[in-house]
Amino acid sequence: MKTLELFKFDKFYFDKGLGFVSGVDEAGRGPLAGPVVAAAVILSEETIIEEVNDSKKLTPKKREILFEIIKSKALSYGIGIVDNTTIDKINILQATFLAMKNALEQLKIKPDIVLVDGNHKIPNLEIKQEALVSGDARSQSIACASILAKVTRDKIMDEYAKQYPQYLFEKHKGYGTKAHIEAIKKFGACPIHRKTFAPLNSIL
Repeated sequence: MKTLELFKFDKFYFDKGLGFVSGVDEAGRGPLAGPVVAAAVILSEETIIEEVNDSKKLTPKKREILFEIIKSKALSYGIGIVDNTTIDKINILQATFLAMKNALEQLKIKPDIVLVDGNHKIPNLEIKQEALVSGDARSQSIACASILAKVTRDKIMDEYAKQYPQYLFEKHKGYGTKAHIEAIKKFGACPIHRKTFAPLNSIL
């Protein structure tokens, strides 16, 4: 059972005496438009949330159901959002770190350790941390963070779709699909596009 595997991974840290384990993950590093969103989640040592998995392996409907369950069962959670203008100013990696820091700052409990999805630790973080490649498929707390980040970002892009219907953001969430790139060529960029991202920087 995948959920139990994820729980056991986090239990390793609890068993080492680390009482508050926070998983951190992001959504939206690759798109051509919209923000990057990060989430941080702290679960109790006893909490197992059924059907939690890497957000990419879940249907949108399942993610939305788990989104509410995670928020209700978490000891604490935080969400950080960094917009496209800032992404263009400081680059996507630094914007991702900023979103993660913002998410961690929203936690009502200071974690004893932060488990970060990916191969980069968060710079200048005064909390013990560990970077975990494919962490959202290994750790329950990271998987929960991935779901919160993904659902939050999808909701933001659905709202932008109402403002800029010609780009069909509700379908691709800002990723560089053929339809999205054709819309950019036809209509140009809108205020939420990342102007420094290829192919926008060559189209515009």
